[in-house]
Amino acid sequence: MLVRRETPADVPEIHAVHLAAFAAAYAPDTVPPEAGLVDALRACDAWLPELSLVAQDPDGTVIGHVVCTRAHVGTRPVLGLGPLGVLPARQREGTGHALMHAVLGAADALGEPLVVLLGHQDYYPRFGFRPAADLGVTPPVPAWAPHFQARTLTTHTPDLRGPFTYAAPFQDL
Repeated sequence: MLVRRETPADVPEIHAVHLAAFAAAYAPDTVPPEAGLVDALRACDAWLPELSLVAQDPDGTVIGHVVCTRAHVGTRPVLGLGPLGVLPARQREGTGHALMHAVLGAADALGEPLVVLLGHQDYYPRFGFRPAADLGVTPPVPAWAPHFQARTLTTHTPDLRGPFTYAAPFQDL
């Protein structure tokens, strides 16, 4: 498996990955919003092409995708992670782990201070995420608090505290 930056040729496969990866979470015949979210993020000013990564099989097939976009804690720039999707037939093979490690390493190399996500409490702590409230970062929706997590990166400072705001397309979910 190769993890690399997204290219324009990957866009249809990325869309298909998110459709498949999130289908089980919704009623039959429902289009998972995560696929459209990635498309909307790509079209907005919060898009960071350096942080849109795909996992590719040796045959060239895109089997997973992760993206971080510009977000804010108060007025300070940070990253919002998500969605992260892997084709169902390729889940539990390490693709998600590889994508997470790659995007966190890339974010750190770019000098980003903090990555925030809304996700499963049993999955993301293995990558260094912890409750965002522990860092003084509050979710845009208070009910999200149990699943609202953050991971500090090298340039993080303890004064980075306050309300979190995702990129605009997240507001439309």
